[in-house]
Amino acid sequence: MEYGIGLDATLSISYEQDLVMSNYAAESGYTSVWTPENRVYDSFVLCLERWNSTKQSSQTGITTGIGVSPVNLRSPFALAMTASTISKRTNGNFILGIGSGSVYREATRNSLGLTKVSVLSLMTDYLSIIKPLVQNQTVNYTGKTISLLNANLGSNNEYPTPIYLAALGPKMLAVGAKLADGIALNWCSTDQIEWSREIIKIEAEKNNRDPKEVQVVQYIRMCIDDNVELARKAFIQSMLGYALGSPTANPLEKRMGYRGHFERMGFSAELNRLDKLRSEGASQEKLIDSFPDELALKVGYFGKPEGAKNHFIKLSEGLDTAIVRVVAAKPEINSTKIVIDTCKP
Repeated sequence: MEYGIGLDATLSISYEQDLVMSNYAAESGYTSVWTPENRVYDSFVLCLERWNSTKQSSQTGITTGIGVSPVNLRSPFALAMTASTISKRTNGNFILGIGSGSVYREATRNSLGLTKVSVLSLMTDYLSIIKPLVQNQTVNYTGKTISLLNANLGSNNEYPTPIYLAALGPKMLAVGAKLADGIALNWCSTDQIEWSREIIKIEAEKNNRDPKEVQVVQYIRMCIDDNVELARKAFIQSMLGYALGSPTANPLEKRMGYRGHFERMGFSAELNRLDKLRSEGASQEKLIDSFPDELALKVGYFGKPEGAKNHFIKLSEGLDTAIVRVVAAKPEINSTKIVIDTCKP
């Protein structure tokens, strides 16, 4: 199993410190550094700069990946063009992860003029366009949501970009097993990883693919501090929005998002109880205090350094790459550094 490190904009470190921590992770034996994308920054730029920083300790730089870019931010051609460029610049050390983001929500689709779009069809179309483009092919493709005719990237690239798909439910996992180079899981227990891998195996073989061709990666969030309560609050804060979902989401949207994912793992009763508290006006602090530790520790870790590495290894079972997603207990660089140190290969 490979070890990756995941850094994001919530760590309260400067841009310069971010690059220092990227190289520090490379020095510590991590083989990849991963960047989630949102509207805070352009993750393609940050991926390239992080890779460049790791060349201080690795002659070729370690792998850099976006995990993941929501497709509503860019067209498939734009994703392919930028990914191909970074693959050239990094000599093949770049992975593009894409996901549907919040397109499953009606409000997001309406804002994009995609009122009647199937999320599965949209992701199928993105993969069917991006993958051949980064493999130096000319694309003639007519999809249910997007079409592209007689298009290519204009020059040969000896470093085709691996494309990973963010997937949680069985239908999206099936799309990835058929078309993607890898699957990016998130917030999965070890049982859920095993369940996901079985679906990937069945669907890959159904499409005449060796399941081993489909890499499985996942962020495992780790918040480490000698003050356990401080670490717990920071960790639950990072998890709460995923697990509960938006208070305005309709039942279908809940099932399609992370809320449905957590319910598939058997936590419906706990989340319904928190929902009730929220609807009664409970504060964020009250929701965090009421959040079940059992659920949090099924998918990540908060607490002291002792025992953290073993917990991480246990949660990594079944993965090809386990990505240590740093959750900072305090708004200072040492909170990032202690996670890198504790969980290093």
